[in-house]
Amino acid sequence: MNVSGHNSSYLGFDWIELWVGNAKQAASFYKTRLGFSLFAYRGLETGSRTWTSYALRQGEVTLVVSSALPPGNETFNAHLARHGDAVRDIAFRVTECKSVYEQAMAAGAVSLQEPQEYLDPDGRIVIATIETVGDTTHTFIERSGNSTTFLPGFVAIDDPDPLADILASVGGLSLDHIGLNIPEGDLELLVEWYERVLGFHRFFSIDDSIVHTEFSGLRSIVMADQSERIKIPLIEPASGVRKNQIEEFLEYHGGSGAQHFAVLTDDIFASSQALCDRGVETLKVPSGYYPRLRELLGKAALKLEEDVEVLAKYNIMVDFDENGYLLQMFTKPMSDRPTAFFEFLQRRTFNGFGANNFRAIFEAIEQEQARRGNLE
Repeated sequence: MNVSGHNSSYLGFDWIELWVGNAKQAASFYKTRLGFSLFAYRGLETGSRTWTSYALRQGEVTLVVSSALPPGNETFNAHLARHGDAVRDIAFRVTECKSVYEQAMAAGAVSLQEPQEYLDPDGRIVIATIETVGDTTHTFIERSGNSTTFLPGFVAIDDPDPLADILASVGGLSLDHIGLNIPEGDLELLVEWYERVLGFHRFFSIDDSIVHTEFSGLRSIVMADQSERIKIPLIEPASGVRKNQIEEFLEYHGGSGAQHFAVLTDDIFASSQALCDRGVETLKVPSGYYPRLRELLGKAALKLEEDVEVLAKYNIMVDFDENGYLLQMFTKPMSDRPTAFFEFLQRRTFNGFGANNFRAIFEAIEQEQARRGNLE
C-alpha cells in the first residue's frame, strides 16, 4: 500500500451527518441556537422520496441533519433507536476518491458504497463510503469544477433567516477536530485501523496518568492525515471508582461514536457571548480552576492577552506550552441523552489538545453527571 500517496489525497473534513428523529426541527435548533445557516436541502419537494436532509454551514463547518421519510427504513430506525440523534457519517474531502477507496479496501476496509460519479453542467462529484467504528461511517468525496450542488439530490437554498438580523454571529470558522469515544481496550485496535486503512498517523497522545480525577480517567490518541488538516482524537475510558463521562457516553449512545465537534473561532469571547445570547447551555468550569490557572501562569513564561476574570465569566479554559496557548469552552449535550456536544476553541500559536484542562473538563462533566444521577 502506498501510504504516502494515500495520505496526500486528503484535503480536510467535508461534512458531518447526523441521523435524527425530525430533521426539520433539528435544522431549526442548529440554526437558532448554534448559529448555522441553511444552504442546501433534499426532501419530497426536490424529488427525494426516501430521505430528507438539511445542509447547514458556519464558516467552513458543514453539518447535515437527515431523517428517513418512509417508516420502514430498518437501518435508520435501528440507528435512531440505539443511538438517538447521533452522528452517522464523517466525510473527508479527497483529491481522488477512487484511489483512496481502493487503498482502503486493499487494507481491509468494509465498503458501504463503491465510488459513484455524478456530473452536472458545472462540475463533477465522486463519492464512496466505508464503515468505521460502531455504526459510524466515513465518506470520501472528490469535487471538481464549480458545481454549486452540495451533494446529488440536494438543491441550493437561499434562506435569509429573520433571526440572523437579531442574533449575533457565533463566528465558527472551521472544524478543528472530531472526538470519537470507544470502549476500554479498543484504542490500539482503532489506532492501527486508522493507520492501516486510511494512512493516518499518531499526532498526539495522552493517558490516564495525566487525565484523571479522584474517580476515573481516560486515554486518548489523536490520529491525523499527512497534511494534518483532519484530526480525530480516539478516546477510551480508564476504569475508576465511578462511571466516567466516556462510559456515560458509551452507555447512552449504545456503543462507540462521535462525542464532540471542535469548532475554531478567532474570537472566543464573541462566540461565547453569541452562544449565551442564543440560549445555548455551556459547561460550568469547577470553581477551583481559575485560582489554579493563575498559579500555573505565575510560574510560566507566558503572558495571556485575556483577563483571567473575564475567562472565568465565560467559563473559558486555557492550555499552554512554551509556544503559545489555547482557549476553549464547551456546550452541554445537544440532546436529552448525554452524548454529543460542541467545543469552541481559539488557538494562539498552540497545536495541542488542552491536555492540562482534561482534568478540569472531566470534573466539570462529572458535576453534570452527578446532576443526572450517572456517576455510579
